[in-house]
Amino acid sequence: MTDHRSLHRDLSDDDRWRIALAKDRRYDGAFVTGVHSTGIYCRPSCPARAPHRKNVKFYTCGDDAEAAGLRACKRCSPNTQSSEEACVLAAIAVIRADGSQTLDQLAELTGYSPTHFQRLFKRTVGLSPSAFARALREEKVKGALEGGASVTDALYDAGYSAPSRFYADTKGRLGMQASDWRDGGKGRTIHWSVLATSIGQMLVAATEKGVCCLSFNEGEEQLRARFPKAELVQGGEGFRALFEQVVAAVEEPANDASAIPLDVKGTAFQQRVWQALRQIPAGETRSYGQLAATLGNPNASRAVGGANGANNIAVLIPCHRVVQADGSIGGYAYGPEIKAELLDRESGTNS
Repeated sequence: MTDHRSLHRDLSDDDRWRIALAKDRRYDGAFVTGVHSTGIYCRPSCPARAPHRKNVKFYTCGDDAEAAGLRACKRCSPNTQSSEEACVLAAIAVIRADGSQTLDQLAELTGYSPTHFQRLFKRTVGLSPSAFARALREEKVKGALEGGASVTDALYDAGYSAPSRFYADTKGRLGMQASDWRDGGKGRTIHWSVLATSIGQMLVAATEKGVCCLSFNEGEEQLRARFPKAELVQGGEGFRALFEQVVAAVEEPANDASAIPLDVKGTAFQQRVWQALRQIPAGETRSYGQLAATLGNPNASRAVGGANGANNIAVLIPCHRVVQADGSIGGYAYGPEIKAELLDRESGTNS
């Protein structure tokens, strides 16, 4: 059984109240809402009319609410798994076992229309069924390669009918190909430069596909540690315009940086976290628990933190927008001062 207690601890009562008012079903199981004026407790997504805040107390689980003298709401049944959740879990089990099913086949299995099932699955998991299946295959390939398997064996064992299918699936998202994962970037050329910004010295590095590293107060030694077998070339006339775009994204957060190409590699889960980070609007922040819930896995706060820390591309993949549950700034690889400055610029408080 999933343990949601870590997410409950990562939310303030103000967070829980906002979630309950929004009837956000992503937090079902993370806590229950106790309404002491009626003597019942509910899921966060309960469709009943919102109670007065003064009558509400939040509990980690139904057992805690019942110990306080409350009974389960008959309308939202907080102690039972919803039929929608059960269908998504059943579909996930089928995908993990095989992964070759079409959307129509999965929908028929669950009893929903394909369109409704696709929407339900994506809302719960954060990916479409086909994207989830691809992510599982990619994760299996990476694990096999890191375990010493040959590229061909890893691809076929993961369920790919041909190597070309793997490269087609991962084109534009993983950057480095399967052999690059195994060989630590061997054969790739990375152009880099250390540039002056108003925040401090900034290291920018890129392949022909896009930016692969952005960090502060680092140089060639740290870049070499990240890409030990790649060829490092300082500067490069063909990369000047790209590097200027990166500087502008740091100096003027209002500039849209989404068009700057990235060349990243990571596990399927890390990529999901990084994509979620890029969807946080400038000027806003999220806690680790909130980000985990966005990904459909409320108890994955620690894993989200690990993926956040594995990010090699600061600012463009904005890991600085993740803060502590109480709103405090928290840690940052390049120091809290730089993190605070980035957040201030995005919120406009330093203007």
